[in-house]
Amino acid sequence: MNSPVQTIDPLTVLQQLVEMAIKSGASDADALITDSVVLGVSQRLNEREGLERSESRDLGLRVLVGKQQAIVSSTDLSSKSLEALVERAVAMAKLAPRDEYQGIADYLAVNTDITASDVRRLDLIDPVEPTVEWLSSLAEEAEEAARKVPKISNSDGANAGWSRTKAHMVSSNGFQGSQEATRHSLSVSVLAGSGTAMESDYDYSVSIYGRDIGDPKTIGRTAGERAVAKLNPQTVMTLKAPVVFENHIANFLLRSFIGAINGNSIARGTSFLKDQLGELVFNPEITIIDDPLRIRGFRSRLFDGDGLKTEARKFIDNGVLTSWMMDLRSAKQLGFSSTGHASRSTASPPSPSPSNLYFAPGAVSRADLIADIKQGFFVTGLMGFGVNGVTGDYSQGASGFWIENGEITYPVSGVTIAGNLKDMFRDLTLADDLEFRSGIDSPTARTDSLTIAGN
Repeated sequence: MNSPVQTIDPLTVLQQLVEMAIKSGASDADALITDSVVLGVSQRLNEREGLERSESRDLGLRVLVGKQQAIVSSTDLSSKSLEALVERAVAMAKLAPRDEYQGIADYLAVNTDITASDVRRLDLIDPVEPTVEWLSSLAEEAEEAARKVPKISNSDGANAGWSRTKAHMVSSNGFQGSQEATRHSLSVSVLAGSGTAMESDYDYSVSIYGRDIGDPKTIGRTAGERAVAKLNPQTVMTLKAPVVFENHIANFLLRSFIGAINGNSIARGTSFLKDQLGELVFNPEITIIDDPLRIRGFRSRLFDGDGLKTEARKFIDNGVLTSWMMDLRSAKQLGFSSTGHASRSTASPPSPSPSNLYFAPGAVSRADLIADIKQGFFVTGLMGFGVNGVTGDYSQGASGFWIENGEITYPVSGVTIAGNLKDMFRDLTLADDLEFRSGIDSPTARTDSLTIAGN
């Protein structure tokens, strides 16, 4: 009878799996196990709507036969299943198309010196698993505080959650590594007004440690006040005017930038920045940092999906584009070295992805950023996503507040903002209110290069 391997050390299981793949005809192989536990509580109108706890374990095996690659995954970790997994993966690889840029890292390049102190230094693990009662109290207090705000008429509910994830990886080049992180979250969304004149908004908090989640009453009250402030919106005439993006949504600029410097996009020639390496792309005052070693960072990691060591890097340094964001494969294709940005799952190969990416904050407050604007648009909500990755053309529905003589005034909705990311990047100005809330973060950002399309 085949005995299950769940009780065996994951790194031992992965090492055995990789060895089996090599013996079965693979020239190289790597394997990944992810374990996750998720606990979540939701409530609406003072009643619990949901309680969920899930635990999962997934395994992925990647094998290469020369330059031919295959990836298979499974949730069955019995020895019989693993034998079949290896057999299937090697057979698939032999039938796969040849890819000259595919491969695993050289032994000397991989991060083989990860220690327990390295893991502790990142401080990504809260050892205390929260109780259902504690999560319920967070959701209850947040929703109650939101509903107490005058003119709040209904609730979309509140959610409190916790998760713990572990990832273990072994490669035939000698690499072995494990990573673990916990996450706590709290969010609440409410509606203001009545009938056809209703507006909604939300607030949230995310933290590694439960004690850092923040005051649920403050989160709820902020959500309620944001919704009420949006009541009775107006539209505006079409014009070109300064647009200021609130800090919690301005990270879309970074996401657009990431796509434009992704090594795969550059290799395909489908990026509007493909010829801009070493050039001034942003305002010279702008610096963009990716720091995978940030303490308590939401996307921190000691090694990437290729097993390579990670390190902090400035992708934009005083406005200049310094590098593409690359995994091992895209780096080979472009003739560079990997930047240590491979990300992967058990069912997919490595591909470039950021860790903790953020704009270095500017030197002025949000109030000073808008103080000289006679007419402009302060954007607090975006709808849809319209970016042409090849040309940089940008168009998106937006809502927020009108700016007059440096002051935020009445709410605005039903407008579209449009322009080109290349122009937006070059005249971008940042405030000093950076908050680390998602792993891709921005302070309040201003651009004068957009057209506001209203009436």
